[in-house]
Amino acid sequence: MTPARWPAMLALVAASASAQDPIATDGDKYRVLLENEQVRVLAYEDQPGARTQWHTHPGFVVVALAPFERRLTLDDGRRLTRRFDTGEVLFSKGETHLGENIGTTPTRVIMIELKRAPVTTASGR
Repeated sequence: MTPARWPAMLALVAASASAQDPIATDGDKYRVLLENEQVRVLAYEDQPGARTQWHTHPGFVVVALAPFERRLTLDDGRRLTRRFDTGEVLFSKGETHLGENIGTTPTRVIMIELKRAPVTTASGR
């Protein structure tokens, strides 16, 4: 990496190191619907042009409630564009990112964050 790129990389490292829970960083967009030892279920909604702060999600599943388009910037510097149709589902192992609604419609999703494997009894239930 050239010295000219160091400031950009340092900014990404600092942002990811300070990334927080999305409820703390973007409480105006995220709402907790349910939380227990295994999962946290969030509702997320924003408007076209809205951006989030840097935040981190553990492994999660997202269900699109309406069509939308977003750009995500990951903590390693990659930028992804994601387009969803109503009912589309995505699984992620977890990530630190900031997001931006780059479409013409609100982003509306249900996100299920995974906390840990469920505890089972000897009978497997």
